[in-house]
Amino acid sequence: MSQARQTAILEQGDRATTSRSVRASGVHEAVHGLAHRRLRADEWWRRVPAFADVDETTFLDHTWQLRHTVKTPDRLMEVLQDLVSEAFCRDVEEGFRLAPMSVRVTPYILSLINWEDPLNDPLRRQFIPVGSTHEEDHPLLTLDSLNEQGDAATPGLVHRYADKALLLALDTCPVYCRFCTRSYAVGLDTENVEKLALRPNPRRWEEAFAYLEAHPEIEDVVISGGDVYNLGPKHLRTIGHRLLDIPHIRRFRYATKGIAVMPQKILSDGDWVDALTEVADRGRGEGRHIAVHTHFNTAREITQHSRRAVKELIQRGITVRNQAVLQRGVNDTEAGMILLTKRLSYINVEPYYVYMHDLVSGVEDLRTSLATGIRLEKAVRGVTAGFNTPTFVVDAPGGGGKREIHSFEAYDRTSGVSVYTAPSVKPGEQFVYVDPLSVLPESGRRLWRGSDGHRELVRRTLDAARANERILSA
Repeated sequence: MSQARQTAILEQGDRATTSRSVRASGVHEAVHGLAHRRLRADEWWRRVPAFADVDETTFLDHTWQLRHTVKTPDRLMEVLQDLVSEAFCRDVEEGFRLAPMSVRVTPYILSLINWEDPLNDPLRRQFIPVGSTHEEDHPLLTLDSLNEQGDAATPGLVHRYADKALLLALDTCPVYCRFCTRSYAVGLDTENVEKLALRPNPRRWEEAFAYLEAHPEIEDVVISGGDVYNLGPKHLRTIGHRLLDIPHIRRFRYATKGIAVMPQKILSDGDWVDALTEVADRGRGEGRHIAVHTHFNTAREITQHSRRAVKELIQRGITVRNQAVLQRGVNDTEAGMILLTKRLSYINVEPYYVYMHDLVSGVEDLRTSLATGIRLEKAVRGVTAGFNTPTFVVDAPGGGGKREIHSFEAYDRTSGVSVYTAPSVKPGEQFVYVDPLSVLPESGRRLWRGSDGHRELVRRTLDAARANERILSA
């Protein structure tokens, strides 16, 4: 071996060792340090030109936040002005054109983005699409990857688990997430997707309630959408009391990302919070459990305003839990996921789930590998109390429901194909999850090129899963 080659190998080893050391020190600080307690309380929004003269009282008004949400590239540029380059503006325009989801971002989130490096910012990646990072869809992706429409008992009522149902009460949100699993319905039509309408409609809801009344095995209901933040107090009460009128419904949760992207509503919309509290108080008085499930994905999203909003709900006796989505360049490092978990725990939001990103079209740049999820789960477990440790899950494509990430029947890391079963949900069926092509080794990417052989590629892993199952059951 030449001296130059030996030197190159040694330098490469030094770089790898340094990289591991940096990662290890970051993880150590996240585990043992107090960074999770340092919540932003400054007037950070003033560095955005359009918000430079906005005082705290105005910024904490939910109606002001709603009026100033950003929905178009032109409006984004008006807000940012000279914070970003013309090249970035063109990149955003192309991203809007390609996106299957509408775009809507609150000033709260917009101003938390690091506009000195927007391409790599984890908040920008979640909410504002750019063309330069767009990746071609995996051949197996769809818009409704979880088959919610196929499992719908009535329009907008999904009954998949024996004792639980999902009520999609509406199809709008205070912000739109690029990675939304319901991009088939949520938000306005885009250039690429004509949406299924699930507007807030008491007559449609009544059809769902009649179904729930007729199925006494259902004890648990998730009220989602869309986002319940966009329900008025009257509708919040209507749905809550109607569910409490059904004796066999023992628990339900209102699902909203709103606390993470617009905590101002909890702090300034007394009518809405009072409506939520009224339903929760009635439920508690009847020995039933009502909670709010929210959706922080990074520790950066949690500020002193978030903490105040959560405190308001907790003081009213309302449990708050979190469901995060694992995304590339957003929360896919050990240190980042540990910090998120500890910061959620610090503000008394229970870290409930971390989902592998669903197989939805148009956002391949956000998906990462199952192996990454497995690695992060190992890093997070043991950081804090078990009840404050999230369960990492795959929501099995095709309607198998949530499966614990380690419970695959087979996983081929070269092809990126994993197989899960759901014996209590859909016995006898197998459900296939796939890693994004861009994170596979070159040998794996070659397997997926062209249109031939995809079924054979999946079939091999399905056969391996069946073989493993036979071994375990022998």
